[in-house]
Amino acid sequence: MSDFYKKILENNKKWVESSLASDPNYFQDLAKGQTPPLLWIGCSDSRVPANEIVGAKPGEVFVHRNIANMVVHSDMNMLSVLDYAVNVLKVKHVLVCGHYGCGGVKAAMGNDSIGIIDNWIRHIKDVYRLHSAYLDSIKDETERFNTFVELNVKEQVFDLAKTSIVQAAWRNGQDLTLHGWAYGLNSGFVTDLDVNISSEKDLDAVYQLKF
Repeated sequence: MSDFYKKILENNKKWVESSLASDPNYFQDLAKGQTPPLLWIGCSDSRVPANEIVGAKPGEVFVHRNIANMVVHSDMNMLSVLDYAVNVLKVKHVLVCGHYGCGGVKAAMGNDSIGIIDNWIRHIKDVYRLHSAYLDSIKDETERFNTFVELNVKEQVFDLAKTSIVQAAWRNGQDLTLHGWAYGLNSGFVTDLDVNISSEKDLDAVYQLKF
C-alpha cells in the first residue's frame, strides 16, 4: 500500500478515537438516523468542504456535489438526492453553493476540449449564452469570471425552483427555502447572492429583480 493510503487509514482511527473521547455515544447517536435541516448542492472541488464552511457537524448537512454545482433536470442522481432530502428528510433549506475560481465555470468560458466533461460543461455554456450580452460587456477578465460564477449559481437556484419536487413541496405547504451562495477560496467567506426563494410567488419576484 502507498504511504498516502496508509495515512488516511490511520487518520480514520485517530478521528474515531478523538470523537469517542469527546462523546462516548457519538457514533451510536449518529447511527440512529439523520434529520438534517439543509441540503447542500455544491461543486466537487476538494477545496469547498460543505460541513466545514458552515461549521456543521455530521448529520446536519445532506450533500450533493458535481462539477460547477449544476442543477440539470435530466440528472437522476441530483433529482434522487433532492427528492429524498425534500420528501423524506424534510429539509427546510436547499443551498446551491458555487465558488470563485471554479474550474468548470472557467472551462465554459473557453472553447478548448477537455474530454468527456465537455458534455457536462455544455450546460454551463448555456448559462453564459443566456447572459452573454452582459458578461461580454465586462472588460476585466477576473470580474467577468466572478460574475459568471454568481450568475451560474443564481440560474441553478431558479432551475431548482422549477423542479417538480420543489414545486410539489410548495403546493403542499411545506416549509422549504432555496438559497444561492458564492464561496471565496482565498478568504473562506461566502457571499449571499440574495436569491432566497420560499414559494412560486417569490420565484417570479426574485427573478425579475435579479435579471
